[in-house]
Amino acid sequence: MRGMTRHYGTCMLFVAVGAILGGILGELMRHVDALSGLVPYLVQTYSVLNLPMVTLNLYVIQLSFGFVFEPNLMSIFGVIIAMFLFRKY
Repeated sequence: MRGMTRHYGTCMLFVAVGAILGGILGELMRHVDALSGLVPYLVQTYSVLNLPMVTLNLYVIQLSFGFVFEPNLMSIFGVIIAMFLFRKY
């Protein structure tokens, strides 16, 4: 049972790193003139989940929570490549 938890944790780490690196690569591609016609489609974000900010005032401390999930196409490619690498290795 413990090995399965580690397996899922490693998989989620691969997915998160793949999404982040894919998004960073997409932003770096904005400055490549040869890809100027393709890059706007790769870095356009799509709003999937947008939970508005909720503030909890406890009079001693004030906490704010919110969550926005807006992937772009490059981050999705990064997730796909990360999943492929995770399954291969």
